[in-house]
Amino acid sequence: MTDVLGNLRQFIRCGYTDMRKQIDGLAAIVQSQVEMQEGVLFLFCGRRADRIKGLFWDGTGYVLVYKRLSNSRFQWPRNAEDLKRITSQEYRWLMEGLSIYQTKAIRPTEQRPML
Repeated sequence: MTDVLGNLRQFIRCGYTDMRKQIDGLAAIVQSQVEMQEGVLFLFCGRRADRIKGLFWDGTGYVLVYKRLSNSRFQWPRNAEDLKRITSQEYRWLMEGLSIYQTKAIRPTEQRPML
């Protein structure tokens, strides 16, 4: 799903989403919190956490993408029902089945001048 969607800004809707919702239902969730913009992907996950849906606006209409894992679960944040912006690294972690809250990941640092 990473290659197909390119370099979009990503948001996740934390908490549970009813995965029976289709494009209109998911768009209503997003539009109640923010305005749909071109180049923004919104991700949703249900209780089973083995499938996610993504929704984005391409300027002419909505595009719905769907990913289902065959034998594992997504590490989805369940702490709230609001939208959270994630970085492209956090997106990759999520698609690989990892948590977006990596405690042991190497974080970028500021480069210090050499003496």
